[in-house]
Parts: sequence; C-alpha cells; structure tokens
Amino acid sequence: MLGLAKRVGARFLLTSTSEVYGDPLQHPQKETYWGNVNPIGVRSCYDEGKRTAETLAMDYHRGAGVEVRIARIFNTYGPRMCLDDGRVVSNFVAQALRKEPLTVYGDGKQTRSFQYVSDLVEGLMRLMEGEHVGPFNLGNPGEFTMLELAKVVQETIDPDAKIEYRDNTEDDPHKRKPDISKAKEQLGWEPKVDLRKGLPLMVSDFRQRIFGDHKEGATATFA
Repeated sequence: MLGLAKRVGARFLLTSTSEVYGDPLQHPQKETYWGNVNPIGVRSCYDEGKRTAETLAMDYHRGAGVEVRIARIFNTYGPRMCLDDGRVVSNFVAQALRKEPLTVYGDGKQTRSFQYVSDLVEGLMRLMEGEHVGPFNLGNPGEFTMLELAKVVQETIDPDAKIEYRDNTEDDPHKRKPDISKAKEQLGWEPKVDLRKGLPLMVSDFRQRIFGDHKEGATATFA
C-alpha cells in the first residue's frame, strides 16, 4: 500500500495502535515514549506488527517523500461492532444482555481508556486533512479499571449481572491511558463523548441485533 501511495501520489493513513507502547512504564503515554514490548510474547505479532508498520511508513516518508499520517488508536467502542469480537466492551455488553457473567481477567485492576467511535472518526479526519505526520495518540484520557467498566455496564444494562474472574492473559498491559496534548495542540482535537454517554448508544445497537428489539433506542442516531 505504501508502494501504491508512492506511485500515485496519495496521502497514506496508518491506523496504528496504543499497543505499540506494550506494557508501559510511562503513564500516561506520550508519543515520544518508545514503549515496553516483549518481542517474542503471545501479543507480539500485533504489537511488533504495528511498530514495524510505523517504521515502514516513516521510511517511505523520509526516503520517498510519501505523505503519511500516523494515528495511534486507543480502545474504541460503539455501534456496529462485532458482537463476539473479544474486545472487552463488546464482551461485557453482549454478556450482560444475554444474562451471562461478565468475564474479568486477572484481578480486574488493569486500566484502559475508552473512546466513542465518533470521536475517533473526527480525529482521523482532522489528521488526514492537516499537515502533521504524527504519530498522534487518539483516545479518551478517561481511565477505567476493568472492574469499573464492568460496573458501568451493570448500571447501564443489568445491576444484577454477575462477574466471573478468570486467569489473566500473558503480557496483558497493566495501565493504558493516552496523553493527547499533541492532538489538542496540533489537530485541535479532543474527545467529547464520555463512557456513560456513549455506552447506552452501543447497548441499543447490540440489543437490537441480539434480540431484534425495535423498541426504545432502536432508531437512535450515533453522532
């Protein structure tokens, strides 16, 4: 794709990831942080794959003059996600709607930051329309432990939903929170939708697709 962008003179967007920071020793994470990644761990194919993609993008930018834009995307949620994609927000929402226990891995104290999809789209559009290469952290600085996320899901869907603890996955990052100062300054961007506002919109979509419910919330607009 970089070769194609070079041939036709296209601007190239790389949607990278907060996983380039691995299990970070810096908190919150700035774009200048090089990360703490296990190169041979069970998650390394994704972490190192994205890091390599950033390397290639910057090589094409410096060596061949390709216009590249790099976004490091933090956890994102919203309508139309796959019901069983394994991501924590969709897992919790689908489980609560199906009256299944919410599966928490480890002690549930690991943190993540969750941005609503419309905020991400706005950030990507500003990045592509602007003149800054990046990388830019695109994420919501609101930080939640997995247990806090589970509690918000319970409040939104089913206060009686049970929590089931399972062994943690290998190399699971302990903390994840973006420093978005650079995006604020250079892109004029910051997220507007907090978790308690965005989650009900996602729940309405999931409820409709799981149960075919066309009642309240089924025609909600996701802006």
